[in-house]
Amino acid sequence: MQHGGNIYAFAAQVGCLPEQVLDFSANINPQQAVDLHDLLSVSLTPYSDPDYRCLKQAITQRYPLPENADIEVFNGASAAIFALLRYLQPHDVVLYAPLYGEYQRLAERLGCNIHIITRLDSFLRAAWECSNGAPRQTQGIPNGATVIFVNPATPDGTLYNQPDLFSEWIAADCHIIIDESFLDFCTAESAMAHLAHYEKLTIIKSLSKFYGCAGIRVGFIAAHADFIRDLQQLEPAWKLSSLDMAYTQLALANTDFITQTRQQTDRNRVLLRQVLHESGLFSEIYPSAANFLLARLHDDNDGYQLQNLLAPAQILIRVCENFIGLDKRYVRFAVKEPAIIEQLAIGLHT
Repeated sequence: MQHGGNIYAFAAQVGCLPEQVLDFSANINPQQAVDLHDLLSVSLTPYSDPDYRCLKQAITQRYPLPENADIEVFNGASAAIFALLRYLQPHDVVLYAPLYGEYQRLAERLGCNIHIITRLDSFLRAAWECSNGAPRQTQGIPNGATVIFVNPATPDGTLYNQPDLFSEWIAADCHIIIDESFLDFCTAESAMAHLAHYEKLTIIKSLSKFYGCAGIRVGFIAAHADFIRDLQQLEPAWKLSSLDMAYTQLALANTDFITQTRQQTDRNRVLLRQVLHESGLFSEIYPSAANFLLARLHDDNDGYQLQNLLAPAQILIRVCENFIGLDKRYVRFAVKEPAIIEQLAIGLHT
């Protein structure tokens, strides 16, 4: 499975309805910030606002920007990633891995030189360049490269303090992309304040994960205002529907949801960790600041065997073999409600 959340293929495989799947593969908040009844008055007849003015106002109220910064909205974070790399057309891309595989796939399609810095187990352990499919070790970060860093990281949820890294990246005159799609699950500060001091910094945010609405595809890029203005020249009108915008504006206005989600995620992550530990199946369970846990099975097991074990219970997990630097021993579990975690505990002891 290349991406978590394909409950439809899994349901067909195990012979159940998609809504019956206990989906630990997709790291989406199980709670939602919006009552769908509040959307019944949304008018779908006229065209939506092509400038997204009300939505952008709601986003910048929730995520304040420096005066010289601006945002552009997209049909999800994946679309934002594609638009950003297509616009930058970088010669060299530095990926801090493991990370979301879409970054490497897009960089490969654009013909970039890809430099991989592994961080799991031993942060900044080595840099590798992928050339014609064969990785080789390199020295440092190429001058003028585009650096991509996910914080908190995926699939492990590690939260990094970035000042030393910023100094290194700025010294190399890099364009810096910080993906903060999971930052809302913790209280750490965003890197957005740095937009005031470095024009080559870009922040990517996904709103679907924290607000529990993967079916509402909304994400955004924050950057220097001049950069956003140039990026917008390549963007089509009406990327988002009126329903997308109405849902997201209501979600962003629900400020109580932020505290509630963080508290529930913290409690349920502790419970999930306990269940994984008590199963005795894992040699390591990585600390996480996000709404998921990465675990490594003992060497004589793999994630596909575990998935087969859990399939009769209609439980879907994420095998992380397709993340750079990981193999089929690594599996990721999204944080769910206690009753669902209890079902996982039963499945793990079957």
